[in-house]
Amino acid sequence: MTAPTLTATGAPAGDVHRPPGGIRRTARPARAREAALGLLFTLPGLAGLGVFVIFPLFQAVYLSTRGNDILGNPTRSVGLRHFHELLTPAFGTVLWQTLVFTVLVVVPGVLLPLSLAAPMTQRLPGMRIFRTAFALPFAYSVSAASVVWLIMLNPGVSPVNWVLGLVGLPAPNWTTEPGWAMATVVGVTVWMVSGFNLLVLAAGLAGVDEEVLEAARIDGATGPRQFVSIVLPLISPSIFFAVVTTTLTALQALGQVQIMTDGGPNGHTRTLVYSIFDNAFHNNNSNFGLASAQGLVLLVVGVLIAVVQFGVLERRVHYR
Repeated sequence: MTAPTLTATGAPAGDVHRPPGGIRRTARPARAREAALGLLFTLPGLAGLGVFVIFPLFQAVYLSTRGNDILGNPTRSVGLRHFHELLTPAFGTVLWQTLVFTVLVVVPGVLLPLSLAAPMTQRLPGMRIFRTAFALPFAYSVSAASVVWLIMLNPGVSPVNWVLGLVGLPAPNWTTEPGWAMATVVGVTVWMVSGFNLLVLAAGLAGVDEEVLEAARIDGATGPRQFVSIVLPLISPSIFFAVVTTTLTALQALGQVQIMTDGGPNGHTRTLVYSIFDNAFHNNNSNFGLASAQGLVLLVVGVLIAVVQFGVLERRVHYR
C-alpha cells in the first residue's frame, strides 16, 4: 500500500477543502473590473455621441413642434403644423433639386477619378506631379474653392470665357442663368470631391494583386474585359466607400450654393440644406421650427438613400 500524499499543512491531498463557488467568486470581480475598464474607455465616444448626435436630434424633434418668437426662442406647441407647411409644390421642388444635385455630383464625382486612377497608378515620368495636382482640391475649403471659381467665371476677368471665345463658343452667364447655375455648382462640387475619391480609388488599385491579373491574362482576359471583370470587383469596396461619402457630401452641400448663387436664380439652386439655412439663419429669419422640420426630412432622405445603397449596392461588393 502507498502512503497518502500530504499537503503543506499535513492534511491528505484528497481532503483539501475547496469552498463551493470559489472560482466563480474570483472570476466575477475580474469580469466586473474589465466591464468597468471598457466603459471607462468608451465614455469619451459616448459623450461625443450624446452631445453632437443624440441631443441635437431630440432638440430638432422638440423645435419642430414649437412656434418661435422674433428671436427664435421656442414658444407654444404647434403640433405638426411645420410638417404640414412642407406639403407644398415649392418644397417638392426643393427635394427634387436636391436629388438631382446629388445624382449629378455622385456619378461624375466617382467615374472621373476612377477613369484617372488606373493610368495614375502606372510608373510613368511626371505621374507623381499629376497625381498631386489632381488631388490638390481636397485640401481646399468649400468657401475658398467657391470664391476661386467665382473669380474664374466672372464675366469681366474669366479665363474660362476667354478660352471659349478662342474656339468661337459663346460664354454663358454661369451663375445667373437657371440651367447654367445648377451646372456650375455641380461642377465645382465635383471638382472638390474628385481629389479625395482619386486617392481612395488609387489606393484600391494599388492593392490589386499582380498574380491575379497575370492569371487573368493567361486565361485571355485583357484590356477592358480584364478591368471590368477582374479589377472592378477587386476594388469594389473602395468604389462603394467613394459612392457613400460623395452622397453624404452632396446631400450636405451648403457653402458653394450660398456663396456662388445664394440659392438663385429664382430658387433654381435651392437645395434642402440651403433651405434649412435660409429658414433658420439667413436674413435673421430665426424660423427654427420650420428649419428643424426640414432637418428631420433631410434625415429621413439620408436614411432612405443609405438603405438603398447598403441594401442594393453593397451586395455587389466583393470583400476579400
